[in-house]
This record gives sequence, structure tokens and C-alpha cells, in this order.
Amino acid sequence: MKKMIITTCAAAIVCGTAMAKGGNPFFSKYTTPFGIPPFEQIKVEHYKPAFMKGMEEQKKEIEAIVNNKKPATFDNTIAALDRSGKLLNKVAGVFYGQNSANTSDSLQAVSREISPLLSSHSDDIIMNAALFKRVKYVYDHQSEMKLDAEQKKLLEETYKDFVRSGANLDADKQEQLRKLNAEISMLQLTFGQNMLAETNAFRLVLDKKEQLAGLPSTLIANAAETATEMGLDGKWVFTLHNPSVMPFLQYSDCRELRERMYKGYISRGCRGGANDNRDVVKRLVKARLEKARLMGFPNYAAMALDTRMAKTPKDVYELLDQVWTPALAKAKEELADVEAEMAKDGRDFVSEGWDWRYYADRAKRAKYSFDENELRPYLKLENVRDGLFYCANKLYGITLKPLSNVPLPHPDAQAFEVFDRDGSRLAILFMDFFPRASKRGGAWCGTYRDQTYENGKKVIPIVTVVCNFSKPAAGEPALLNADETSTMFHEFGHALHQFFQNVHYQGVSNVPRDFVELPSQVNEHWAFAPEVLKVYAKHYKTGEVMPQSLVEKLDRSSKYGQGFASTEYLAASLLDMDFHVLENIPDDFDVMEFERKTLVDRGLLNQIPSRYRTTYFNHTMGGGYTAGYYSYIWAEVLEADAFNAYQETGDIFNQEVAAKFRKHILTPGGINDAMDMYVNFRGKKPSIEPLLKNRGLK
Repeated sequence: MKKMIITTCAAAIVCGTAMAKGGNPFFSKYTTPFGIPPFEQIKVEHYKPAFMKGMEEQKKEIEAIVNNKKPATFDNTIAALDRSGKLLNKVAGVFYGQNSANTSDSLQAVSREISPLLSSHSDDIIMNAALFKRVKYVYDHQSEMKLDAEQKKLLEETYKDFVRSGANLDADKQEQLRKLNAEISMLQLTFGQNMLAETNAFRLVLDKKEQLAGLPSTLIANAAETATEMGLDGKWVFTLHNPSVMPFLQYSDCRELRERMYKGYISRGCRGGANDNRDVVKRLVKARLEKARLMGFPNYAAMALDTRMAKTPKDVYELLDQVWTPALAKAKEELADVEAEMAKDGRDFVSEGWDWRYYADRAKRAKYSFDENELRPYLKLENVRDGLFYCANKLYGITLKPLSNVPLPHPDAQAFEVFDRDGSRLAILFMDFFPRASKRGGAWCGTYRDQTYENGKKVIPIVTVVCNFSKPAAGEPALLNADETSTMFHEFGHALHQFFQNVHYQGVSNVPRDFVELPSQVNEHWAFAPEVLKVYAKHYKTGEVMPQSLVEKLDRSSKYGQGFASTEYLAASLLDMDFHVLENIPDDFDVMEFERKTLVDRGLLNQIPSRYRTTYFNHTMGGGYTAGYYSYIWAEVLEADAFNAYQETGDIFNQEVAAKFRKHILTPGGINDAMDMYVNFRGKKPSIEPLLKNRGLK
């Protein structure tokens, strides 16, 4: 870690000379290796001027398109529009990456200030009547132009984007839409900032060793280190970040403390005060509904799904309901196990949410003689990462080599250079593993620069994988649990999608929201494959490969707990949809009562909360997965069927299948229809049966 900080500073010195001339690093070409953003030189005060100049430059580019005296063509209108906003994209890529992974009060203030300006800027472009006239001309005359498949797709998506964004509305309705867009943007931003503040505000401080009963030694050590960082030497501090709260609920022998942690976790954003999200949610779903109606849709979900594989809310509910029934039945079986374990303790009270993880873990251990903590010594973070890279090499022939002397988005981040099978450079990758107050929760993959082409030459992407894994105690290695290991493989699947994408236009780089999780979720299958575990799962002290007996226990127990996992996920997916199929939202709408009723009516066990309750459900309320949290299960239908393609050959590293997956799924971006891409790979449409089998629900 020390070496990384030193080399980062060295890179900053290299960058400094060029930036002394222009002041703002965004206003000149990066002189860093591989064109990596010079993170150490970028200050908070640089962002707003760069955003403002970026918008100004794009406005001029739009004016040039509109004022072109020549008839509209694909190149002078559609491609020119796609190329516009280079500076704006440059600063936005860095800003939003840093605002998620390394935020601050001042960065959040910039976000609040710039959000409505960006919304207005986007509306100015998409509602520009003269620009739309040229776009429509090209769209109407495309048969006269020699366009390839990628160009046709860009033209189609560009035209549809204008129509979907209000280009055909009259002036009064466009003004209404502008106001709604600005309001929605600000509410989503506020929701996310409130959620982060609520997560960071809670802490459980313990000062007696007996209060630590049942907790793993690594968790205790982390809590002691957190306490020291907070100036509470000799105590232990547990937080609502997943690596702290989840194992606490699973292992703490003290029911009273589990209750305090659980209630702290599920009450985020709805306990009053400045960061309460209840009113934010009410205003947000109402504004979204108004926008949908303005655009001619009965509800927001109908509008959002119009561009996705699912197409309609009905199709989404049909899938969710198919899985909900067997998942709920399995959850009830697991509840019986929980209550049986409680009975062994002589407990005669009704089980609650803070009891489930603790007693379900005991039941799992009793059934399979397996404690998940047995895995940790074999899942050293660096070994898991190397196993991940091994699989990528076996499947696709790529190699990843550590990089030094390059700028890093945070001192904790690691950098890698990614090479293709033929030795050509594919991408730059950052990996940032541990939680901190400046990082939002969860795990994600993003880019600081997208793959693109400039002057006919391919520009490689700069990709980042960000996680919140259990931080090691001082002097100790980071030992992952099974879920964190799967998460690393999952996010790297997104990274592979970024590495291999090869498109000439930014407007065709995105796949539908309910397709995007296919590459990530299918990649999880290799994490615990026996032939892969033999390669990377080695004891961090002895180097011993994970014993076959432990591998077998892991396999036998892998489907246990799927009742809980499936219903908590499905509950969140249904909650997301239920909010966004509403066609009337009264002024006295109570979001928490709506949540309670929608889940109780479906029979969700009161011991299982929705994976995300409304007031901290950032996937949907913060934007990104709005009316789209179902996408994970939709993509799971695809990926379960896709992995079968490997299994059917008897070789999970089958080169022919991997080559087809790369060619038809990972490379085309959004050029082709999503289902066509899948059928091109698999030769048929997917079946739901593999999903039910994988989850142990059939």
C-alpha cells in the first residue's frame, strides 16, 4: 500500500508540468500514461468550470449542426451529434466516478449545484426543434443512404431518444417536461446523499468483551480498528456498512445487540431529521408519474420498460410471480428450521428479523456440518483476484498485469493493464476493495473513459471495479467470505463487458437495463467451480489447497438459504414495480404504509425485510434501476441458461462457447437487439428451468 502511494505521488509530479500552464486539468490533454485522469491534480474547484465550459462547447457544436446549410446526412447530423460534448463527457466521467467512490461535502455541493444545469442542458438539446428536424430528415430518408448496421442502430436510437424525450410535444408541455426533469434529477440526488448520510450516522459502540460473543475474530479486529480511527481506543465500533452489519447479524450471540443493529439498518431514511427520505420518495414517484403521463404512458413503469427486453409491466410481473411462489414456500421451510434452532435454546418468543440470519446460520451448520468461516482462510483477497484473472485468461486469453507509476482514483485502488490474446492492449482497470465513509455502499463497475474511436483509431476504456469488502486488521490479510468472492466475480463480469465492447458510436454502447447483468451474473459461476478452486483457493498461511471435503460441504450447502435470499430480492423488485405502476398518487400518500401493504398482501414473512426498504432503495429511488430492479432475475434467466451451454460440453472453459459469448454478447454493445444477441450466442431463447434449479427452488 505504501508503494502505491509513493508511485501515485510520482505520477502527480509528471502531470503537474502540463497543468501549470492551463490551471484546470480538464482543459488540456492528459499527459499521464494511457490518458488516465490525473486524479491527484483534480480539485473540487475544477469541476464546475469544466462542466460549464463543457456545456458551452456542446451548445456551439449543436448550433453548428443546426446551422449547417447542407442537407442533413448521417455524418453531418447523427454522427456529429454523437461526437459532441467531448469535454462534458470527460469531466462527467471523472466527477461521477469520484462522487460515488470518494465523495465529500464539497463534492456533493457541486453535485447539487450542477444537477439542474445538466438537466436543463440536456433538455435544450433534445427539445431543439431545428435539430430534431434534421434528425427526422435523416430518419425519413435512411433508405437513400448507405448505412451499415451500427449506423442504422445509432440513427434509430437517436430518433427514438428525441421522441421519447419530448421532441414532439408542444411548447407548453416541453416546459412542463423541463421542470419535471429538473425536479426528478434533484430528488434522486438528494435521496442518494441522504442515504449515505444515514448509513454513516449510525454506529454501535461496545465496550465489554462479553458483548462480542459469537463474532468472528476478523470482525472483532475490524471493529477495534474502526473504534481507534474514531478516537475510541479500547472499544469496538460496528457500522451499517455491509461488511460490518451483515456478519454481526449472522454471528452475534446477543439478541438485544442484534436487534439494535437490525433496527438501525432497516430504519435508514425514515426515522425523522434532515436526512429523512420519505417525503423525497413521495415527491419523486409523483414527479415520475407526471412525466410518464406527459409522454403518453399510463404510468412510469410502462414508459421505462418500453426500451427494455421485458417491454411491459405485465411481462415483469409474470416472471417475478413464477419465482415468488416456490421461493416463498422454501422460505417457510427455512423459517421452520430457524424456529427449531430457537427451540434448542429454549426460546419461546416469536422469531423476528434480527433472529433470521443468526439461527439460519446455525441451522445450516447443523444440516451440513459447515461453517462459512471455514472458507475465509482459503479466500485471501489477492488469491481470489488472481483466480478471477486465471478464469479470464482460460476463457478469453486475456492477461492482466499490475501497473505502477500511474494516477489512482484513490490511494487504496490498484491498477492493471489488460492485454488481449494477441498482446494488444484492451483496457486499464482499477480495483478498489474496501469501505470508507466517502464511498457509497454496495459494489459496482464503471468507467472513467468509455471505449470509443477517435480519428479512426480505437481508444481503450478505463474501467473501475469498486467494492465494500471486509477490511483487514492492521498487518493481516483481507480474507473474503463466499458472498464477497461471488461479488468480485460478478463485478469483473461487467468489466469484461467493458473490455471487449467494440463500437464506433457512443449512442450504441449501451445494452438494455435487463440485459446488462447477463455478463456479470454468468461470471459468478466460475467462482466456486471445483476446478477453479484448486487454482486459487489456498490457505493464506500454509498454501494448502482447499480440502475436497470442504469443497463438497460448500457445494451441498450452496442452495440452503435461497428461500430467504430469493424472497428478499423479489420483495424489492416487486416494491420497485408497485411504486412505478401507480396511476394515482394522493397528497397524503404514505410511502412506508404502501411498502408494508404491498409486501404483506403478497405474504412476505415478517422476519424477512425487503432487501432494500423504500427509504434506502437507491437502485430505484436514486435512478439507474428505476422500474428495473427486476433486471437481476431477468438476466439470471439468461445467464443460468447461458452457463448450461458450457456445462453441456463437459468443459466450463470450452473455447468455442467462450468465443461465441465474447462475439455475440460482450462485443457488440447495443448494436443488435438484446434477444437477437442471446439467440445468436445460444441458438435458442432461454428457459426459466435452469434458474429454478440453480436456486434450489425446483
